[in-house]
Amino acid sequence: MVRLKVEDVAPHGHAVDRATVRQKKTGQPVRFEMTEQTREAIDCYIASTHKKPGEFLFGGRRGRDRPITTRQYSRLVGQWIAGIGLDPTFFGTHSLRRTKATLIYRSTGNLRAVQLLLGHKKIESTVRYLGIEVDDALAIAEQVDV
Repeated sequence: MVRLKVEDVAPHGHAVDRATVRQKKTGQPVRFEMTEQTREAIDCYIASTHKKPGEFLFGGRRGRDRPITTRQYSRLVGQWIAGIGLDPTFFGTHSLRRTKATLIYRSTGNLRAVQLLLGHKKIESTVRYLGIEVDDALAIAEQVDV
């Protein structure tokens, strides 16, 4: 998310419902959905910061032509967590990603969908990531067509 460019989320001047990012680790494209509230916030942010296509959505301290670093992003998340009264040592960027994936899996039982959302190549990686038993996960996955 730190390397998002304006055109990734607002290719025609307004934020889109769904966008695609390429994972740094795997190089795989991963689509994600943005809520109406998120789209409105992005539109306001782009307008107020006068961001243009080609620029990083979230510029770093080293200039508009450089993205925010993962460390800067982590610090921001820590501040947001503390701002709502939670202990930032218990929550971070990765734990939030993992929590969302776990909640999607628990509510749908759709392991393949979670695999696609996380950008994992192997279903076994998703199973390990979620911390579930392989046999249980495969039995659920076989029952669901994506």
